[in-house]
Amino acid sequence: MSSLGLETDTNLNLTFPLPYRVFTLLGLGILAWATNLHGLHLLGIDAVGALELRAEGHVPRTPSFAGRPNGLSRYTPPSAFYFPAYKIFFTYAGFCFTSWTIFRFCTKGDRLLVDAFGYIPLITGLVILIILICPMKVLLKHERDKFLYALYRCLFSRFTAPVQFSDVVFADIATSFAKVLGDIWLSLAMLLPGNSVLVAPSEEGWHKWVLPAIMSFPYLVRFRQCIIEFCLPSNSSQRPLLNAIKYATAFPVIFLSAAQKSMPIIDSMGNDISSQAWNGTFRLWLLAAAINSCYSFWWDITNDWGLEMLKGQKEANESGHRTPPRRLVLPQVHSHPNAPLLTRTSFDSALPERHRHSPVLSRATSPHQQSHPWGLRTILLYPLPVYPLLVFLNLILRMTWSIKLSSHLYSVSDGSMGIFSLEVAEIVRRWLWVFLRVEWEVTKKIQDGLPKARPDDFSSENEYEMVPAMPEEHFPLRS
Repeated sequence: MSSLGLETDTNLNLTFPLPYRVFTLLGLGILAWATNLHGLHLLGIDAVGALELRAEGHVPRTPSFAGRPNGLSRYTPPSAFYFPAYKIFFTYAGFCFTSWTIFRFCTKGDRLLVDAFGYIPLITGLVILIILICPMKVLLKHERDKFLYALYRCLFSRFTAPVQFSDVVFADIATSFAKVLGDIWLSLAMLLPGNSVLVAPSEEGWHKWVLPAIMSFPYLVRFRQCIIEFCLPSNSSQRPLLNAIKYATAFPVIFLSAAQKSMPIIDSMGNDISSQAWNGTFRLWLLAAAINSCYSFWWDITNDWGLEMLKGQKEANESGHRTPPRRLVLPQVHSHPNAPLLTRTSFDSALPERHRHSPVLSRATSPHQQSHPWGLRTILLYPLPVYPLLVFLNLILRMTWSIKLSSHLYSVSDGSMGIFSLEVAEIVRRWLWVFLRVEWEVTKKIQDGLPKARPDDFSSENEYEMVPAMPEEHFPLRS
């Protein structure tokens, strides 16, 4: 590392040490989730239904809901989820910013004072943890309980129960914070007596394996979910197993990187051969990183987003032309809790007055009328330029993802601004990923409700496809 790089990292640790960078990244994660829910709502995607989110006590007072069965009578507006998330973010950000301001005022950029006042970020972290698990009904306890319950479901879900889509998204988001979890461990080690906030502690013996074990934990959780899905009696697909392999490819990247930080290797003749062993391990790590990045990119595009550019021709024909590529009209479609659907805003005027402003109707941009462009799919709920742009950004950021999982690349000084920037970039990538992941989940439900294509479906006379709604007796609408 150049002297300029070391000086930059040192200055960063003086003004913005690792514990506060961890707080910042966690705050960005909260903000990203809030804007995901809010953005999906503004784009007309029923994220609440797709993610199977529920909140008790939200019953709309409109005549349209009179007489519904008790099990289906509760409707939760999306704002009941993203408004509290925004509130959590601003409360959390205000608290962390106040702590950092006090820290900066006390240390004044002095190297000696930074370690002397290292207890300030430590107290900040303890207060955040205590508030998170506090049983008292204060500081958004309902939202804190939902987070802890989601965490519990991911960690201790039964092998006999299907994995919910919201748990899948939650665990996938956690994999983007693998390096952040490692930073939490390093921050705690830096704040211990005898260590310095400016320099990462040395890792010797079994301690060098603690960091990679912590970083691999989110991948282990997601791997377990895939195995649960594969072992369910109702499953007949190999896809969960292939998905599990994807997460398993992250383990060699993490642990081969840790192996490159080993102690010098001496042969029987007393010669130091650590450089030869390092080169061999580095080649294995490079191969593992390439496999992980390419496999993950392929899976994002093909399975998480449902795009066809990396599919085989036969598979693309089967999935992309189940229904004719025409505009969809979904009048009077009800957002069933287990099957969120979409409506075209432009056809609101055709609905009865009592249905026109019903909160159960989710708005969406209409799918494209013409046959979809190469590499995409039949139903596109976002503007067309969004898809190639996100594919390109995902490719670039996936190629750098293995760097963040590789501790040997920043072992000299963990205060690298470059590594922090990559962590922020990964949060942005995952933020964009959620938009298309939820959109594809909703699109699959739309496709499942459409009849398969027939030759006469492509005639100009049948320009619109009608999606069959739930039977009226299941959702009686009364004026």
